[in-house]
Amino acid sequence: MAGRDEVERAAQAGMEARGGVALARELLERQAVGVLATLSTRHGGAPIGSLTPFALSARGQPLLLLSALAQHTRNLAVDPRASLLVHDAAAAAEDPRTAARLALVGRVRRVSTAEEADARARYLARHPDARGLLALDFALFELEVDEAQLVGGFAAAGWLAGDALRTPAG
Repeated sequence: MAGRDEVERAAQAGMEARGGVALARELLERQAVGVLATLSTRHGGAPIGSLTPFALSARGQPLLLLSALAQHTRNLAVDPRASLLVHDAAAAAEDPRTAARLALVGRVRRVSTAEEADARARYLARHPDARGLLALDFALFELEVDEAQLVGGFAAAGWLAGDALRTPAG
């Protein structure tokens, strides 16, 4: 019987064989909605998820348009740690056990004034119907990814460094 470390190494190798970083980036580019998990202030730090549209920043990190009234925004004001689960929805409808999925882990920060115009253009290019929300209490935030767990299918799972997913500045 294989040991835990051996099984994890085999799963990591399987994930890398199925595309690794390229598969993760492809998921982020193809999918436009994820599940944002924050630490609940209402429930003593328990994780709570909410369906959240996203776009990608110039650095390839998720951009989130969040309302000041939303519970997840209030949670992030207290503790910016969060994760965003992105998955291949079409493949999951057929067999969720083998569908590619990516859990991004990091900290959420409000987009700076210097980054705002570019972030706004990128977000609206992906979600043009959100234009009216920008006139309300919504603001753009970026998930700064520390690490991501990619499951590329059965026996293909592992961790990717956040730096590997970021788009080089250029």
